[in-house]
Amino acid sequence: MKPNFVSADALFEEFRTSLKWEWVAGLGASERRFDEVAVSAARSGADLVGYLNYIHPYRAQVLGQREIAYLLNGSHADCQRRVARIVTLEPPVLVLADGQTAPDALLSMCERAQLPMFSTRESSAFVIDVLRTYLSKHFADRTTMHGVFMDILGLGVLITGESGLGKSELGLELISRGQGLVADDAVDLYRISQTTIEGKCPDLLQNLLEVRGIGLLDIRAIFGETAVRRKMRLKLIVHLVRKETMEREYERLPYEPLTQDVLGVPVLKVVIQVVAGRNIAVLVEAAVRNTVLQLRGIDTYQEFVERHRRAMDQNGNGN
Repeated sequence: MKPNFVSADALFEEFRTSLKWEWVAGLGASERRFDEVAVSAARSGADLVGYLNYIHPYRAQVLGQREIAYLLNGSHADCQRRVARIVTLEPPVLVLADGQTAPDALLSMCERAQLPMFSTRESSAFVIDVLRTYLSKHFADRTTMHGVFMDILGLGVLITGESGLGKSELGLELISRGQGLVADDAVDLYRISQTTIEGKCPDLLQNLLEVRGIGLLDIRAIFGETAVRRKMRLKLIVHLVRKETMEREYERLPYEPLTQDVLGVPVLKVVIQVVAGRNIAVLVEAAVRNTVLQLRGIDTYQEFVERHRRAMDQNGNGN
């Protein structure tokens, strides 16, 4: 379940260093939040950050050089009316960009309305990009899945399966072969765009891998910094099954690539049968290489079907 709020104070602290901004008005409204209805209706962070030339209600408003000039260009009554309109539409925060100084009317209005206003020397375009990216991730749909999430040959791969099939042991063998660990046991997944799922490890389990009979292993301490990853985009799910499950529920040669729905996004899926004597690590790496080909538009199975069709046509013509 995704979060439905972020306070002005949390937003300010998140970018205090990168945007070097100052809190210039509305200090008493540190708990002011984005409207929950607006957050629920927003499809991305772009729907929560607005421009002054067309003001949407409940959006964080960024005021750059042109916007401040617009507020000041006119009579005192015009300035008061324009400032009042901004406050009436209840933005959660105002951000002064481009090193602009807030007009006195805007400062006093923010203090009366308890509306937080930040000031930074960064450009308005940069501030908007930063806020949109942050809000898109903060309000992203999210879930937690059980498995081992790894970087295998540059592809984000989630290894799932029934308990006791050796997912963590497989992860350890892949790490020894030069692959990277993102998370073991619990994987936090976020839909950061309409077609992209990003996964990372909960803070509590960072760098840890649990292997039965050995216990907890600190992968970063044992294998080094290059053996762990902070986050990866999910591109493939490798599902481990027992022999009887494979024979009962899955085709040996599926006609189309399997997919699994994760937060509304279809993710490619490969099913691997676990039996004694099989080198599962090699099979997983082969599945990843084949997935890379599929993502590039190369489908080996369809090419085989086409070869088979041509061979049948030639035999038919020969008869």
